[in-house]
This record gives sequence, C-alpha cells and structure tokens, in this order.
Amino acid sequence: MKSSLWLPPEWSKKAVWYQIFPERFRNGDPANDPRIGDLSGAYPGNNDLAWQLHPWNSDWYQRQPWERNQRDIWYNIHRRRYGGDLQGILDKLDYLQDLGVNAIYLNPVFDSPSAHKYDSASYHHIDPNFGPDPDGDRKLIQSEIPDDPSSWVWTSADRLMRSLISELHRRKMRIIFDGVFNHVGYNHWAFKDLRKSQKNSKYGDWFSVNAWDDTASGSSFDYKCWYGVRELPEWKQDENGLVEGPKKYIFDCTRRWMDPDGNGDSSKGIDGWRLDVAFLIRHQFWKEWAALVREINSLAYLTAEIIDTVEANKPYLEGDEFHAVMNYNFAFACSDFFFDKKGISATCFDELLRKLRDAYHPETAYAMMNLFGSHDTNRLASHIVNGFPDYRDWSKYFDESLGRNRNYNVRKPNADEIRLQELFLIMQMTYVGAPMIFYGDEAGMWGANDPCCRKPMLWDDIEYFDEVFLPDDTKRAKPDPVKFNRELFSCYKKLIGIRNSHPALQIGKYETIVIDDEHEIFGFSRNLGREELLIFLNKSLDSQIIRVKTLSKGPFIDLLDEKGLFQVVNGEILLEIPACGGRIIMQR
Repeated sequence: MKSSLWLPPEWSKKAVWYQIFPERFRNGDPANDPRIGDLSGAYPGNNDLAWQLHPWNSDWYQRQPWERNQRDIWYNIHRRRYGGDLQGILDKLDYLQDLGVNAIYLNPVFDSPSAHKYDSASYHHIDPNFGPDPDGDRKLIQSEIPDDPSSWVWTSADRLMRSLISELHRRKMRIIFDGVFNHVGYNHWAFKDLRKSQKNSKYGDWFSVNAWDDTASGSSFDYKCWYGVRELPEWKQDENGLVEGPKKYIFDCTRRWMDPDGNGDSSKGIDGWRLDVAFLIRHQFWKEWAALVREINSLAYLTAEIIDTVEANKPYLEGDEFHAVMNYNFAFACSDFFFDKKGISATCFDELLRKLRDAYHPETAYAMMNLFGSHDTNRLASHIVNGFPDYRDWSKYFDESLGRNRNYNVRKPNADEIRLQELFLIMQMTYVGAPMIFYGDEAGMWGANDPCCRKPMLWDDIEYFDEVFLPDDTKRAKPDPVKFNRELFSCYKKLIGIRNSHPALQIGKYETIVIDDEHEIFGFSRNLGREELLIFLNKSLDSQIIRVKTLSKGPFIDLLDEKGLFQVVNGEILLEIPACGGRIIMQR
C-alpha cells in the first residue's frame, strides 16, 4: 500500500536544473523556421505588416528594416521569431553535459503561435515549427477528432520530442515539461469551436462565457481570460477545480507524455512537470492530477510556479500535490543579502534561510528548485547591475525591472558585477535544494524583464553584433560587445562539478557555522557520513581573515583553488576569504 505522503524522488535532490526557452535556445533546423502565417492568433495579432525571421546575432534593441515603421520596439519584439527548435536542443546536449547539468526544464513546447507558447492550441502535440515537417504535421493533425485520444496521431515534431526524451535518458538526464493547465490560447481547438459555434458548441461548458454574439441584443462574444489577456481564455472551474471536459483532456495528455506507448513503460516519457500559475487552480484538481501522475510514474517530480510567501506555499506542499515550488523565496533572500545595496545582515540572512528550511517536510527543502531568475524576471547579471532593493515586492519589482522603465539600466555587467554573480553561484551550488540555471546565464547573458530576458542564446560559434541601441532608439555612449563569456562558463562548470562530485552538497545535513555581521561573512557546513564541506562567503569589498574551530586534524584544501592548503593549529583553521568571494574547503 502506498503511503499517503508522496515524497520527492531522490534524483530531484541531486538535480542541477537548466531552464530552456526553446524558441530562443538554438536554431538547429532552418527548414522548419516559422512563417508569418504561423503567428496568427498570437499577440499583438497584426499579420498584415512586414515580417521576417529575426537574425539570431542582431543588436537586441535595434529595429530591423521591416520593423522601422511599425510602432515602437516593444510591439516589434513581441512579433519576433528566431527559429529555435528541438533539433537545436539535441545538437547542444553535449554542451549541457559538459556544463554538468543533469535535468532540463522546458518552457512550453506544445502547439502555439507565440514565441513563449503559454497560449497553446493543443496539449497533445508539440509545436510543428519545433519539428522537421511543419506543413505535414498540420495536415496530419487535421485528421484527428481532438477530444478523442484514440484518434490522436504522432506527428514528426512529437516523434522528435520522443527522440529528445530518449537521448536525455540515455545520458542519465531528466526532463520536465511546462504544464499550462489554467488557460489555453485563442487558437485552441476547443475554443476555436466555441468561437465558431457559440451556444451550439459542444465545448460551451469548458469555458466561462460572459456573453454570446447576439445581433438582437447587441451583445458580443465575451469570456473569462487570464488577467484580462484576450489571447488566453481560461478553462472553467467549479468548487473542485477544472470542470470535467478540460480535466479529462488534461489527464489524457498527461498519460500521453508520461507513458507515450500506453503500456505502463514510463521510462519513455517525461520525468515530471512544472505547473504554470498553479495557484489559480483549486487544490482538489491538483490532488487528483498528482495521484494520476504518481500512478503513471512514482518517481516523477512535480514543481509549481507559486510566487508567494512560505505560508501561501504550504497547502501545496503537504505530500499530495507538489514536491516543490520554484523557490523564489530563496532568490529573494539571496538578493537581500548579496545584491541589495543597503543589504541585510548575515544574521538576518541566516534567519530567512532557516525559516525556508523549516517550513515544510524535511525532504522538501532538498527538492526545491533554487533559482534566481527565469523567463519572468530580469536576468541575474542585470539584477546585480540595477540593485533592486526589494525583489520580493513582486508587482513593484516587475514594473521597475522592465526595459521600458527609463530608470532601468540595460548595459552589460562589468567585472565587479560578474564577481558578485560568481559569489551567488557558490551559494546556489552548495546550499540545500536543487539549483536551477536560466539558459545563458552561464554564458554571460544579460537583460531586463520579459521580453528582454528572452534574448537568443549566446553561442561561441556565432559572431554577434554589439549592443548599440537603447530601447528609446537612441545609441549608447559606448557599445556593449556581445560574446560568449568563457571565463564565466568555466566558473559555472567548476561549481556544478563540485556539487555533482560531493553527495554532501546534494543531500547532506546543513549547519550554519559563521555569522559575522561586521565583516559580512556567512559560513555553513554540509555533512554526509564522513564527508564534510565548509563553505564561506564574503560579500564585503575587502578580503577577510577568519578563524574557524574544528575537531579535524586537517589539513584542508580549497575546492575552488586547489593550491590553497590550510593547516589546523590549536584546533583552529586560519582562512583568508577574498573580497566578494568565497571558499569551499574540505579535509584532504
């Protein structure tokens, strides 16, 4: 008999996550690039204007010739497509393995006209432009009865996704999909039928309709949508969550991607889900859906997007819904300590972290997705440049971190700011929880909040134009060179390698060992069996000397600088911690 408490799978505690925004990661197959008609139904919705596939290496804020007479830069950015696809991800798996990541979180990949794909036309098909035969796939899809799973086909894009899943599993890597189950897109097959057939649609009870087209009364079709965004109609809910029609469809799609052959072999399916805006769907739905996922694959991992307080997270993390959430509270605490120009003390930082560790079941902290930025934030490097005073004030932060905010600094980070990024990385890769990297942070990417955090990935085999233009169409005083940051990549690779090589950093016990508010030093240990690592972080602008008591005889080595050797004298280790730097030491 299964326990009622569904604990996180062991692999999720040892994961190093890498988030990929597929349309912007790599164009591996130019033959499947989107065309203007493929954008129909996506914001901003005008396909009569000139359009071309955007150059991957272009200056982000520079409008291309076909964009010059089309409103402002923000209108144009939403129309841009760069051609990233599944083949591009397959082509770069060696890169990801070399970096050391072992788990991939994909932003939405289902059929959709937008770049972000949170406006799905279907949950049971991969977007045709991500696969090798978009035209053939669309014709094949037309043969289906979309609400009858027995009629569903496997398109070439679907099959390529299955190949990607298989190849990742062969490499001992995991993959989760973004489940956007609160709403769909304007092009969704059920909503299209509803728009066409109105009251006569068989899907009339799948959505919350406020008004129908009615010439007699003069009313126009109106419906409930996500925060008023017309391109995102919401599924209908009752007291138990999504109503039966969309609920059954989602359950069928869940089976399709977790057990694609339908024979109980979950090894060929995805390893879990990240659930978009999970707080907008009632708990009972998630409990029933999670039970289905567990039935298909008891080792699956479920994490939710809930950007809220610890207390708000708790009902979702009781062992019958999600294993974890995207741990923005970890990001908030780290921002307060490392990057806020006023800053909190080491004592306050320690207290914030303790509250996060103690808030849930002891296993939960180890499976939390410890991120700093994502597709919904400004990039880590740009966050450091701008020094936001309160990341946790989400609505205020979101507005202030947009590139359209005239006070926002869109420049490239300097060497001192990159050092702070590396300091945070030491914390992220050694602390309790599974670290997550947003694609390109390791390559030196920077950018404001959505849509500027979604620039095309930096690759070392592409020559990029400098960033010269500003959002207001003026030019910078000095161009910002855009190129792959090999030194930063090496830092990420080294720290990920350290985490992957030491189980104590993945599942070991945590203990705070140094809190020095005056010198801005924070230190902790990670222990598992006979393995112990000591981590020290110095956020001050000066190197600091500290003494640490130990029962070990030593000597200790620094895993970040293997030339460093520290002797134990009278039960103490004498350490110099570099300015805006850290040490990870262990007994040799």
